[in-house]
Amino acid sequence: MDIRKKISMEIARSLYNIQTSGFPLSQLFWECTQRCNFACIHCGSDCKVSSSVKDMPFEDFRKVLESISREMDTSSLTVNITGGEPLVRKDLEACGKAIYDMGIAWGIVTNGWLLSEDRLRSLLKAGIHGMTISLDGIREVHDWMRGKKGAYERAVSAISTVCRYNLAAAQSRPFLGFSKLTPSDAIAFDVVTCVNRRSLEQLHELKDELIRLGVSHWRLFTIFPIGRAAVHPELQMNREEFHSLMSFIKETRKEGLIDAEYACEGFLGDYEGDVRNNFFSCQAGISIGSILADGSIAACASIRSDYTQGNIYSGDDFMDVWKNRYHKYRDRSWMHADQCRKCGYFRWCQGGAMHLRDSEGKLIFCHLDRLG
Repeated sequence: MDIRKKISMEIARSLYNIQTSGFPLSQLFWECTQRCNFACIHCGSDCKVSSSVKDMPFEDFRKVLESISREMDTSSLTVNITGGEPLVRKDLEACGKAIYDMGIAWGIVTNGWLLSEDRLRSLLKAGIHGMTISLDGIREVHDWMRGKKGAYERAVSAISTVCRYNLAAAQSRPFLGFSKLTPSDAIAFDVVTCVNRRSLEQLHELKDELIRLGVSHWRLFTIFPIGRAAVHPELQMNREEFHSLMSFIKETRKEGLIDAEYACEGFLGDYEGDVRNNFFSCQAGISIGSILADGSIAACASIRSDYTQGNIYSGDDFMDVWKNRYHKYRDRSWMHADQCRKCGYFRWCQGGAMHLRDSEGKLIFCHLDRLG
C-alpha cells in the first residue's frame, strides 16, 4: 500500500473516532417479519413463507421509538424496515405512516415481487423515505439465486417504477396519480446485487440494464458462508474472481455513469478508497442498531451470530441498552487475536465487520485472505 493511501486512511480513522464519539444512533433496522415469498439460496436468516417467529406487532416497535425519542433528536434517525420480505405485511403502510407521524424517516429493503405501481403509491402516501431493491443477475441467474421463476422480470419492473417516479419528481411533473411532484418528493433509492460466480460474467450487461432503467446508485456485495449460503460453495468466488469484481467496480466508478460501490462487507486493503465512497468502518453497534422479529436488541441486521444485547420482551429498554451495552462492538481490542494479531492492517480494519465473526468471536471469513 502506498504512503498516500495510508495517510488517507489515517485521516479517515481520526475523523471516524470524532464522528462516532458518543455513539450517535443514525440507523435502526426493524426486522418486522421473518416471512418471505422467496427462497433465496444465500439467505442468512433462513427465512421461509411461514415462520415460527410471529410478525412483531407495531405497537411493540412503537415503544422502542418512543424510548429513542425521549433521549435524542429523531430528525437524524432513519428506520430501515427489513425481513424476511416486508411487503408481505399487509399493515406495512400503517406501520410506516405511524413512524412518519413520529417525525422519523423510514424505508424498506425488498425483493420487488410485490411492488406494483399501486403498492408504491400506497407506500408513498405513507411517507416512505427510501428503498432498496435486490437484483442479483440477468434472468435465470437472478431467478436461481432467489428461488422463484419470474423474479427477474418482477424486480426489473419494480426498479423501473421507482426510477420513473423519481424522474417525474426531478422534472416536476405528475406520475402515479401525484399531480404536484417536486424534487423533494423523490425517495432515496438504490439497487443491491449479490455477486457470485454465475453473475460475475453478467456484470457488464447488468450495469447497462440498470443505467437504462435510470438507476443512479448501485451497491454490490459478495456472499459469506452463513445460513443457507454455507451449503452453497458455488456462491464463493476465488481470488482471481474477487480481484475481477474489484476491477469492475473501479472501472465503473471511473466511467461515472452509475455510482457503483462495494458494500460494507469488510476491509479491502489496497482497494480501500477505490471501490467505495468511504473507507471501511463497521458501524454495527456504533451508529446502527436493530430490533429483530423475536424482540432481540441487536446491531446490523446482517449479523446472525449471537451478539444480541437484550430483548424488548424481557423488559429491556432500547436506549438504556444502547447507552450501556454493545461493548463488544465498541471496543474491538478483543479482536486483536489469532490471525488479526499478526495483520499489519488491524489499525484500520479493527478486526473487520461483526457479521464475519461467529458467536465465539472467531473470524469466519476475511477478505484479505481472498485478496492475497
